Amino acid sequence: MEKETIIVKKLIEKGYHISCAESCTGGMITATLINVPDASKVLDSGIITYSNESKMRYLGVKPETIETYGVVSEEVAKEMAAGIAACNQADIGVSVSGIAGPGGGTRKKPVGTVCFGISVCGRLYSYTCQFGDIGRNVVRAKSVEFVFDKLLELL
Repeated sequence: MEKETIIVKKLIEKGYHISCAESCTGGMITATLINVPDASKVLDSGIITYSNESKMRYLGVKPETIETYGVVSEEVAKEMAAGIAACNQADIGVSVSGIAGPGGGTRKKPVGTVCFGISVCGRLYSYTCQFGDIGRNVVRAKSVEFVFDKLLELL
C-alpha cells in the first residue's frame, strides 16, 4: 500500500484533518494526497506560498523570522505549518520551504536544502534535509517522500 493511502486511512481513523503550505514542492504533497480515494474526508486545503510575501500574508510568517533565519529555515517552516493549521482549524499542518535548484543556493544553504514543518494537534516539529544538487524535480519528489515518512511516524 502506498504511503499516501496509509496516511489518508490513518487520518480518517483518528478523525484528523490536514492542510498543506507548500513552497518548493509546488503542490505536490497535496496533489499526491488527492490521488487517494476518500482524501476529501481529511484534506482541508493546500496552498502554494512560493513568495516571501505570500508566506507572510496567508500563513502569518513574521517578516523578522524571514530576516533573521532566511526563508529556507526550520523557524519559517514551523510558522508556515502553524499558520496553515490555524487558518483551516486543521489537526495537521504541513509545510515545505527549500532550494530545489538549479540556482539559489549559498555556501550555508546549498541547492537541495529543504526545511519542513509539521504541526500535530498544536505540537510543532521541524526538520532540515540536504538532498544535494540532484536535480530540481528529484529534490521536490524526495521532499514529498520525506513528508510522508514523517507523517507516518507522527501519526
